Amino acid sequence: MRRFLTPGWLLRHVAMVVLVAAFLALGWWQIGRARGGNMLSFGYAIEWPVFALFVIFVWTREIRAELRGGAPEPEPETTVPEDLRIEVPARRSSTKEEDDAATREYNDYLAWLNAHPGARPRDYRTES
Repeated sequence: MRRFLTPGWLLRHVAMVVLVAAFLALGWWQIGRARGGNMLSFGYAIEWPVFALFVIFVWTREIRAELRGGAPEPEPETTVPEDLRIEVPARRSSTKEEDDAATREYNDYLAWLNAHPGARPRDYRTES
């Protein structure tokens, strides 16, 4: 248990206690305001204790992760030998005419959809 008494862990323990106490105090303050007639404060009176529970959840999760040994160390990057490298072919660039034909076809489809507002896209049939 000495690992939880290091300066980093002591700071985490203090932060958890301070945050939980502050959130619960803010919830109690909102209950007082809600009793005074501020209806919005009822929601905040519930919200602040939820924040306190979240802090406790994160703190216990960190404790459990430390007990399990913490996060695994990332493996160092290795270089791939030349004989195992894979060449990725360059992307085929389309010609201007192909782009224009595809754009024209798509625009025709959009115009058809606009002209038939009740139709479904699967009802569109292109001329073959």
